Amino acid sequence: MVIDEIQLVPELLQPIKVSVDLDPTPGRYLLTGSSRILAMRTLPDALPGRMEVIELWPFSQGEMHGSPDRFVDAAFRHGPRIDHSSELRRRDYLERLVVGGFPEATRRTPRRRTAFFDSYLSTLIERDVLELASIERRGDLLKLITLLAGRAGGLLEPTVLASQSGIPRTTLVRYLELLASVFLIKSIPAWSSGQTRRAVGTPKLAFVDTGIACHLIGQDPVRLSEPGGAAGSMMENFVVMELARQLTWSEERGRLYHYRTKEKQEVDAVIETPDGRVIGVEVKAGATVRTEDLSGLRNLANNLGDRFVAGYVLYAGQQTLPFGEKIRALPLDALWRLAP
Repeated sequence: MVIDEIQLVPELLQPIKVSVDLDPTPGRYLLTGSSRILAMRTLPDALPGRMEVIELWPFSQGEMHGSPDRFVDAAFRHGPRIDHSSELRRRDYLERLVVGGFPEATRRTPRRRTAFFDSYLSTLIERDVLELASIERRGDLLKLITLLAGRAGGLLEPTVLASQSGIPRTTLVRYLELLASVFLIKSIPAWSSGQTRRAVGTPKLAFVDTGIACHLIGQDPVRLSEPGGAAGSMMENFVVMELARQLTWSEERGRLYHYRTKEKQEVDAVIETPDGRVIGVEVKAGATVRTEDLSGLRNLANNLGDRFVAGYVLYAGQQTLPFGEKIRALPLDALWRLAP
């Protein structure tokens, strides 16, 4: 049995619990909803231990274009031996940033896509968020969402956000939790280990869909490409969320982090497996890679030794470039073109 928007009928959860206890055969019920079920205010203590939660993100690039979508598995399996070329150019990637991954948005013209994003955000605030919590000043929430879009890919610092938005810190933290519960934003935790004591523990902010983020801050492909545009931060956000999607189906079980030291050595994405193997991914929105772009990956590699499988700079160029024993620059579409 399929029950859609289960958060609207929480009273069904108790009868479902009874039914599952009587017949625990997996797959008898498929419950779907537009917010995290465990965040529901009205959730009875019914289903923990009796359900598996699967989070569905907007479409990945591989899903939209029929390609393998297995970069994570390929990276851990082949390490620096990966070699990939691409026909895509920087403009092609910027187009993908502003479209995003919502099925309806991918089918629309730019003007009609704008109308879809406006409607989506209105529904998100007026329905999905209010199903989870009472919000007195909804204008503050939209103001915060726009502020967050401008900080996508940056550190998630509630004190700074509270100062910039004028929203009390305790209220702002609650809003952040709500926006994560309705799948608008995602917090990327900082990575550290006993070998990297200088690592900074502040998480990073990712917008689940770059199309919505670009819409909120008025960025189209032309504006993204201009000096001072948001191409760098949006490209990083784009890659991080593609990796987050892949980790839901990859054979390699891994957790997604970012890496930043007190000396500001940074790696945009770090994936660590349960047995301690690590890959690092740095993102560059340009079509060239400079030596200084590798400093964060080299710092991570030096700290980890044999645990470091490989480091990759994903960039808007078209060829694979070797940088030493374990670091490669790859065209960005390697994210969804590679197979293990």
